[in-house]
Amino acid sequence: MEAGIVGLPNVGKSTLFNALTSSKQAQSANYPFCTIEPNEGVVPIPDGRLERITKFITPQRIVPTALKLVDIAGIVKGASEGQGLGNKFLSHIREVDAILQVVRCFEDPDVIHVAGTVDPVADVETIELELMLADLQGLENALPKAERTAKGGDKEAVHRVEVMRKCLEHLNTSQPLRKLTWEPRDAKAVRSFGLMTAKPILYVANVDEGDLAGQGPLVSRLRDFATQIGAVVVPVCAKLEAEIAELEPADRTEMLATVGLPEPALAVLAREAYRVLGLQSFFTAGEKEVRAWTIPAGATAPQAAGVIHTDFEKGFIRAEIYSLKDLEEYRSEKEIRSAGKLRVEGKAYVMQDGDICHFLVNT
Repeated sequence: MEAGIVGLPNVGKSTLFNALTSSKQAQSANYPFCTIEPNEGVVPIPDGRLERITKFITPQRIVPTALKLVDIAGIVKGASEGQGLGNKFLSHIREVDAILQVVRCFEDPDVIHVAGTVDPVADVETIELELMLADLQGLENALPKAERTAKGGDKEAVHRVEVMRKCLEHLNTSQPLRKLTWEPRDAKAVRSFGLMTAKPILYVANVDEGDLAGQGPLVSRLRDFATQIGAVVVPVCAKLEAEIAELEPADRTEMLATVGLPEPALAVLAREAYRVLGLQSFFTAGEKEVRAWTIPAGATAPQAAGVIHTDFEKGFIRAEIYSLKDLEEYRSEKEIRSAGKLRVEGKAYVMQDGDICHFLVNT
């Protein structure tokens, strides 16, 4: 699963990306379109449950789950018509699973704003409009061919046309497709179209060091807007987070305490991005390693086993599962088993976030 970092030029996208991925790349200059090809990085998802597990099970190593991020070049007004190499940049957004939009929520006369004034809601609306126009254009171009294919009577082709028309009808009301609720079959078709406004979105308010909690008027306006469309805002000072990311762990703790943050804002952002993608974690725990694994919410036990190894899904027999709460109460897997708290689950079991598992498989 991938999340694409988007935004207008000069809002701090690349600074945020470098901080998230601890990238050592040189920072972009203060000019639009310094980033042309998307950069990619993998971000570990901070999860305090791993540390809690290792209080009772001592492993040789701890492996957190991770999220792939793509830093996409700045988008400007007219991108859907090719402005600022817009078509190329928009194609990169089509390939990701969710959008993290960085929105400038700070004033700085030394940092050029492409629109000449700092207005977070206007920035969001500019990009949303460009994505909607691009989706409209893509659907209008694809529909005639899809209709010709559907004339042959193929049920799948007919269904694709129906979904395309529904998408076009909704976009013509100037509303993004993520506001629609889809049946599973329709949702699968929409995903295959690569429509950008159907992707889940998270707003990242890039704040200055005087508003780390995001309580200032610029963030408040953005948060009010996001609430109306069911989205979430995470305040992050990209400049500060980039500085923190460069420090040694002990120095990071000291700096966080100095600025009054319980943890890096990037940790909050990574977890929220994970949630927006509809993901959750389960754990395997033993002497070799304690490890978090990523699955979609709603995945079954065999599907979870298949994440560890593809053959495990085919050969799944059963899962032995316990909770972190049980581990903290009984203090060992042996005692959990003796207390009858180790659950045996079959193929129909739907995994719960935080399950600690052993899988019995026939390979």
